[in-house]
Amino acid sequence: MNRPLVISDCDEVLLHMIAPYREWLGETQGIVFHMDRHDFSQAMRRADTDEAIAREEIWRLLNLFFAEEMGRQYPIAGAIHAMRALSEHADVVVLTNIGDAHQAARVRQLREHGLDIKVYTNSGPKGPALKNIIEEYQPSRAIFIDDIAVHHGSVAEHAPAVRRLHFCGEPELAPHIACAHVAGHADARIDDWANALPWLLARLET
Repeated sequence: MNRPLVISDCDEVLLHMIAPYREWLGETQGIVFHMDRHDFSQAMRRADTDEAIAREEIWRLLNLFFAEEMGRQYPIAGAIHAMRALSEHADVVVLTNIGDAHQAARVRQLREHGLDIKVYTNSGPKGPALKNIIEEYQPSRAIFIDDIAVHHGSVAEHAPAVRRLHFCGEPELAPHIACAHVAGHADARIDDWANALPWLLARLET
């Protein structure tokens, strides 16, 4: 029988992203990022005029951040320990919507933080990509971890047997995002690794 498999997102699950991104936007772009805005397209606004940033500019800035500023990111408390603990019982991979061009940089980034881990990139809802990973590994059981509710809904549709944990490790952001557990698309919602790790280890055994 093959090992269990843990498929984890990276940003806001393993590494802080929005906080260093907000810092960079303020320092270099004259943009304020409001974490309490549910609509991402309305969260980024010009500091001097409060004008919303155009969608095309949002994507340009995100790509620029990942291309040049990933070094600003730092681990969510307990994340590295949790991944190492899980790897003793399961294969552990990352599925991230960072874009293929940044895949190698993400691998290096995680390695610098102590995780030598396989990284899969994706665009859009993650269900189809996760289904392909499941077909590749043929695990005895699988668990998916992500901070964005829509991805849990997609995985529930395309790979319903996979256990799903909604996790957002950024405390400023967590209260303002839709909850996949409330929506019925995740088995649990836990936002800190001290409590998430025991939950995950238990699901690897049952």
